[in-house]
Amino acid sequence: MSSEEDTSQTSSSSSSSLPPPASHFIGRKEDIVKAGRVTKLVNGCRDVLVLYHQGQLYAMDMHCYHSGGALKNGDIEQEFNGLLCIVCPWHKYKITLEGGEGLYQAVDDPLAKPLRTHWRSKGVKQRIHKVTEVNGDVFVTLNESGEAIESDVYQTEKYRTSFLKAKTKNEVRK
Repeated sequence: MSSEEDTSQTSSSSSSSLPPPASHFIGRKEDIVKAGRVTKLVNGCRDVLVLYHQGQLYAMDMHCYHSGGALKNGDIEQEFNGLLCIVCPWHKYKITLEGGEGLYQAVDDPLAKPLRTHWRSKGVKQRIHKVTEVNGDVFVTLNESGEAIESDVYQTEKYRTSFLKAKTKNEVRK
């Protein structure tokens, strides 16, 4: 395996008949391509979104780092030097698919007319996971770097419990 494959968190294909160690089966590639996006609770502790866009598979934490919005419902846009981003449907936060960077539009001089804006990075905010395809099967290897990333907040049992309680309350009201 090359060093490029070791550090990449995006998809790769493998001619090997074995998935990478510590990887988790997500589904058949043909099913994911057809659906466009799938979500899965991986390893009993992490909600992961796997999406297929323009011939590439991507995986990231399912809930937006900002307020926990469901990224599975987000649009894909091309921003920030041509990088693909998913847009959170709740507050329109933009997150790069490959690196998990949060993006924002900066204004150099708010008094200048017309305003000139450009895209800037907030740094990595969303945890990205490695996707591997083996013989048509798609696997995700969780990014378990020790460094805390903001989307980690929505991967806790405390969040899941409060989210399920709120969801149940809303369903009862209907």
